[in-house]
Amino acid sequence: MIYAIMYGLTVGAVLYLISVGFSLTFGTMRVINFAHTITYTLGAYLLIASIRSLGVPFFWGGAVGVAVAALAGYGIERFVIRRLYGESLDYTFIATYAVFLIGVDIVKWLWGVFPKPVSDPLGKTVDILGFVFPTYRILVVLLAIVVFFGLELFMRKTMVGKIIVAALDNREGVRCLGIGVEKYFSLAFVLGSALAALGGVLYAPITAVHPYMGSHILLLCFAVVLTGGLGNLRGTFLASFALGMLISITGRYWPAGSEIVAFIAMAAVLLARPIEA
Repeated sequence: MIYAIMYGLTVGAVLYLISVGFSLTFGTMRVINFAHTITYTLGAYLLIASIRSLGVPFFWGGAVGVAVAALAGYGIERFVIRRLYGESLDYTFIATYAVFLIGVDIVKWLWGVFPKPVSDPLGKTVDILGFVFPTYRILVVLLAIVVFFGLELFMRKTMVGKIIVAALDNREGVRCLGIGVEKYFSLAFVLGSALAALGGVLYAPITAVHPYMGSHILLLCFAVVLTGGLGNLRGTFLASFALGMLISITGRYWPAGSEIVAFIAMAAVLLARPIEA
């Protein structure tokens, strides 16, 4: 059970890093961004390419993956998402899903279709009360917590962050103040893309990297965002770890239903607290 809890914390940390950007774009732009998880996939593949082609260490390769994926995220926002502000959710659904499919095909063209393993960059363990845990997984959990508190400080202590938070609550009200929210939306989108890529980089040594890894995580991101509340950054953090623990512990006793429980929990939350139109 202890090891299931540790794995649940790891899954929750990765879910948070990916879902927080999804929550930002969904909460501010009212855009269902299926393209979000392609940056998650790109981060993992660019890490592998940096390690194998450039010969750089894991953490430098991860930095390259995050930076390039963030640039790709900016391109998606600039040439696709920005044209969809104010449009029906149907248009954003179709357009961003098309970007996702194109991204998957580009990944397959560049790196092939076969899964690519990544070894643990630390290769060390920690003994805690007689239980042995991989140091890397503990680092992933701690990093997610640091990102959470860093975002909290950014959103509440900086002018840019305050504008983004205000837009989460009342986008039209911010526009009425004469503030051009689009550039702040762009910043939030790039930030979310970078965090998704970071999630891909950190999860690569834990799972196999393959072109469709983003489609698998996308549904869980929906569950996290809807459970935590659209645009609710604290709710996203709590929901990520709660669902990660739920998936891991259920998988220990009922492997076939390990991910179904996340959607059952999401449905229960939506029944108790429906989304207002």
